[in-house]
Order: sequence, then structure tokens, then C-alpha cells
Amino acid sequence: MELRQLEYFVAVAEEQNFTRAAERVHISQSGVSAQIRRLERELGAELFDRSARTASLTAAGAAALAPARAALAAAEAVGQAVGDVAGVIRGRITVGMVVGCTVTPLFDALAAFHRAHPGVEIALLEENSDRLVQGVRAGAVDVALIGTATAAPAGLEALTIVSERLVVAVPPGHPLAHRPRVTLRDLGDHPVICMPVGTGLRAVLDQACAAQHLRPAIALQAGAADAMADLAARGLGVAVLSESMAEAHRDRLTARVIDDVDIPALLCLVWRTEHGPAVRELLAYGSRAFDGALPEPAAAGDDPQDSRAASPEEQ
Repeated sequence: MELRQLEYFVAVAEEQNFTRAAERVHISQSGVSAQIRRLERELGAELFDRSARTASLTAAGAAALAPARAALAAAEAVGQAVGDVAGVIRGRITVGMVVGCTVTPLFDALAAFHRAHPGVEIALLEENSDRLVQGVRAGAVDVALIGTATAAPAGLEALTIVSERLVVAVPPGHPLAHRPRVTLRDLGDHPVICMPVGTGLRAVLDQACAAQHLRPAIALQAGAADAMADLAARGLGVAVLSESMAEAHRDRLTARVIDDVDIPALLCLVWRTEHGPAVRELLAYGSRAFDGALPEPAAAGDDPQDSRAASPEEQ
């Protein structure tokens, strides 16, 4: 039994999908499948039920998952213990980021961290916010940049990087462009362009509409602000964006704050309460990259401050 087999087993168990697990561990799907089969032959039992679309654990697989995680954690601890004595941080850190969100300070933090700790392998994962939160809770993702309507997802540490109002973005000749005040109810007269379910921006819109018992006509959904702006500029609907998203397209779209939506669209960093030295170091580099917006890990409970240059494209 090899550690890499246990790593692949845990990845498939957490992703419930061989393809996503292969992407996570950076090898081919056939390679993951072959190693899992070898592990199953060695253990004398099938670990996954492959009859459905998702790879679900069998009873034997469920029994093996906790010991497999413990074995991987123990192996990592061995390397870390030696690294602590030598003053070197080693291992692997997985950073999650919402799809289509290019936040330069995060990339600056990753680059500085990599230069200081070349012994740590960095993996970057793009997903929607809901799946990233699940990944952080499960331990598959160490730190994630997510869009959310909740400042601190349950069970996780979080820091708000950006807090913005929702706006409606329309071409200059659109009727809403000439109104001094736009409300959620006004959206009912127009097709709406928004992000899909599972994104922070959509969560804010859905919560605000539910509070007023409104059901806007969702005509089109897109996973990136640029695509939404393109659709709105062509007259296919009114785009619901955050303030900074709309600001990037002010040359062709007029933005109006949705006056009666008080729930802000948030861009947050999230991580587990219990984490290793690599995560602590990365958070420290994040603090500097975000101009001090990110507290040192020991001060993670302090009130968050907004940052420059970040845009909550919350996939």
C-alpha cells in the first residue's frame, strides 16, 4: 500500500468523481483509476460503487476513509516535524479561487510565498463558491477566495476583502438608466441576467428577493462579469452585478444601485480554524499583499477592512 494510493482514494471520496479527483492530484483519470484498483485488490474489497454517475463509497470505502486521512496526515506531520527543526516549511497547499475572478493581490501573495518557501507545492483550484466552501470544510482546499452573502461560513474562519452593494447595469438608453432610484420590484418588468446558483452574487440576489416574496424573471445566466456585461450591452436583459464589476464597464453600461437590497456582496478569504504552518505563512503574505487588509492569523477575529483592487466575481 502506497501513500499516493491513499491520496487518490481520499481525493475520489471527497470529489465523488474520478475526473475531478484526477484534476486535483494532477494525473490522468486512467492513472487514478488504476491505482485505486490496485489498492482495492490489495485490500480485498471494492472501495467505490461505480454504477452511478457519482463515485460513492461502499461500506468498505467508508470504513477506510478516516484511517486513510489519518495516514496522510501522519506522513505530512513527519515531514513537517523535520522541517520545523530545520526551519523549512514543506508540503502542499491548495488554494481555491472563484472562477473568472482575477484578484491581483492574491497572485502577489502566492508569488511571494513561493519565493520564500520553494519547498511547498502550490495548487490552484477554480470552482464556484459553494463547492470551494465544501472543499475547505472537507480539508481538500486549505484557503479559498469566495464570493458570499455571509461573512463567515459556518465552521470556518473568514476575512472580508470586499463588501459592495448590488447594482443593475443597463445600456444608456434603457428605461432603468433614467430612474434616480431602482428597486428589486423594478426588475420584474425586465429579463434579468445574473450569475448561476452557487455563486455569492446569486445568493445575495436570491436572499433579497425571498425577503420581499419576489421572483424576477431570470432570462440568462453567465459565470463571468464580462459575459454578463456583454449580454446586457446587447439589450438581452438587465445585468445584476456588484459595484466594482459594473464600474469596469461604465463606458457602455449605466449602473444604478438597487436601493432596497441591503445585503452586501462579499469577497472573502476562508480557511479552517485548525491549520498548519504553510497556511499561517500564506495568510501572513496575504496580509501584506492586501495592504494590511488581512490580519495576521492570530488576529483573525478582528473586524475586516475593505481592500483595493479586488472585485467580487463570486463564482
